[in-house]
Amino acid sequence: MTELRSALIGAGFVGRAHIDAIRRLGVPITGVLGSSAQRTEETRASLGLPRAYASLQQLAADPDVHVVHVCTPNHLHFEQVSTLLRAGKHVMCEKPLAMDTKQSAALIELARTLGRVGGVTYNLRYYPLCQEARSLIASGAIGEPRLVCGGFLQDWLFYPTDWNWRLETQLGGDLRAVSDIGTHWLDLTTWLTGRRVQEVCADLATVIPVRQRPRGRMETFKSTAGATDPVSIATDDYASVLLHFEGGLRGVMTVSQVSAGHKAMLEFEINGSEGSLAFNSESPNELWIGRRNEANRILLKDPSLMRADSRTYSNYPGGHAEGYPDTFFNLFRDFYSYIQKGEFSLAPSFPTFQTGHDELVLCEAIGQSARNRLWVRVD
Repeated sequence: MTELRSALIGAGFVGRAHIDAIRRLGVPITGVLGSSAQRTEETRASLGLPRAYASLQQLAADPDVHVVHVCTPNHLHFEQVSTLLRAGKHVMCEKPLAMDTKQSAALIELARTLGRVGGVTYNLRYYPLCQEARSLIASGAIGEPRLVCGGFLQDWLFYPTDWNWRLETQLGGDLRAVSDIGTHWLDLTTWLTGRRVQEVCADLATVIPVRQRPRGRMETFKSTAGATDPVSIATDDYASVLLHFEGGLRGVMTVSQVSAGHKAMLEFEINGSEGSLAFNSESPNELWIGRRNEANRILLKDPSLMRADSRTYSNYPGGHAEGYPDTFFNLFRDFYSYIQKGEFSLAPSFPTFQTGHDELVLCEAIGQSARNRLWVRVD
């Protein structure tokens, strides 16, 4: 792909994952904008990019840029995405799309009015065997989906001394574990089953109510030593959510960022009237297939063994593992291909701004449910 050129806002962990996948596509990257001039130049130099942008306005005004990847803290998304859309750029935004549904609805309308394409990085549906699971479910291979369970466990905020900007409500939003990792699971399971969530009943907990905030800058998934200040925490370390989907499908999700030994484990099991499927992101090249009256099977990732509509997302032969970086590549390939074709009246296959809005609707319902200790209808 050489017709489109891209740029990046955000120089942290996930921004570099975006850069790797964009380069693998063959899309030229014009430059980067970081949180400071020093940070921007350090990233530009370390990644070998042509330009270090001085401001959002300078990047937005660059005629060489067609697509911008927004990989910044949550509270910045609305202003940055709005500015880029008005400058005529297509945007791939990290989740959450915005801080609330009012902002996300405004971004949907702005992109529609301006004829720009917006995507949200719910990339975990792009594991090859998640694509295979969706194809199997759609084909009726496990019958009618009845139950779905699983969640997303991490331990990177296990200690009171662990810190990240996501812990601060004004930067990350009212929800944290649910918004940061729970929406990955919710997006994945609604997409896999083709069923929307209709009602939620949530239990949220702040397991570590006081944390030590470093006085210096800190990056995601990196620790630091030095002076700290105690800070009261209001966001969720843990959540369990009961789910009622369309068509009578029942579900339960558990998410935690304080579960020792789990670095980033997403798992789901879907039980149908004819069989079951299960996936664990720590073993992403295996899909478990369960039966009542025959032997259970484990499908190993191999395009020659996968269904026609899912094997295109497996980019290497059997025996060659594919994982987290490949999910970005697969997502961005769909995104850039859609832009290049220019047929924006067609329904896109990737997570869009509407997807991001739908996840924020779910987050707001989950927050309301936890506060009121009630089942809440998802509008």
